[in-house]
Amino acid sequence: MIKAGIIGSTGYAGAEIVRILMRHPEAEIVWFGSRSYKDMPYASVFRNMTNIVDAECMGENMDELADAVDVIFTATPQGLCASLVNEEILSKVKIIDLSADFRIKDVAVYEKWYGITHPSPSYINEAVYGLCEINRKDIAGARLIANPGCYTTCSILSSYPLVKEGLIDPDTLIIDAKSGTSGAGRGAKVANLYCEVNESIKAYGVTSHRHTPEIEEQLGYAAGREILVNFTPHLVPMNRGILATSYASLMPGVTADQVQQAYEKYYGNEYFIRLLPQGELPETRWVEGSNYVDIGWKIDPRTNRIVILGALDNLVKGAAGQAVQNMNILFGLDEKTGIDFVPVFP
Repeated sequence: MIKAGIIGSTGYAGAEIVRILMRHPEAEIVWFGSRSYKDMPYASVFRNMTNIVDAECMGENMDELADAVDVIFTATPQGLCASLVNEEILSKVKIIDLSADFRIKDVAVYEKWYGITHPSPSYINEAVYGLCEINRKDIAGARLIANPGCYTTCSILSSYPLVKEGLIDPDTLIIDAKSGTSGAGRGAKVANLYCEVNESIKAYGVTSHRHTPEIEEQLGYAAGREILVNFTPHLVPMNRGILATSYASLMPGVTADQVQQAYEKYYGNEYFIRLLPQGELPETRWVEGSNYVDIGWKIDPRTNRIVILGALDNLVKGAAGQAVQNMNILFGLDEKTGIDFVPVFP
């Protein structure tokens, strides 16, 4: 059995890791880390875990944790994992970090967009960007995984084949994404109160959202050069889900058949990416509670642009599910192990 520890187990993403690992046949949780609820029964924080989890919340001592587990998940705010990690810890355990600390390779870009000094830049180049369907070969031999963000997972996977194959002009890429409120975290914020969110939709982080450089960097690798994208996120009054709608100009002469062949080339054999039949478009309700990404697209011949849509559950494939998928790869398990559940409906 893989022994797992979770730092930040009482946030939304951390709690989702707990939910997933409680049914994982090859893993067990031995450390429920939480700064806010230390020494409290975990089931008193999340009562859905009554008679399922009988452990108490522990602290965030990564040195002590590294001696007790095989893998550490850090579902914490930016800066914490990078402040705790060191060579001794990495010599003992695998770390899967759900924050942005190791996602961006240029430390100056990270510090600019996140507004903090990076505590351990020496590990940035070693960290593997844990987008499983694209980087699984590098993931398999890693000891530090930078688990991608939810918006970025949806946005990158939706457009990656077309950028990689040179079928679109990536500098024309515009991404308009909507997320449920769980993406903002569990912390108490006035802007996320029920009365502030319900019966409304709003854009935020316009031209300045922190996932922008992550999307640009990863799609830039696919394009073979630096690219710039417009990324605008929106908050919608639902618990879970992301729908990313991307717009881009097709390169001259590109046909619908070429687009379909590109998606089949990269994702035709991917279990967790569902390519919808032409004419069908993704909806968040069909991926809720699952590790699936649904992708659909449509060409507008009038403008020679393509509209690409992707949908996923921001807490599963956009966070905890992908983290466990990374764990499965790291430990040589079938990627689907423990995360092959059917989406919840209604």
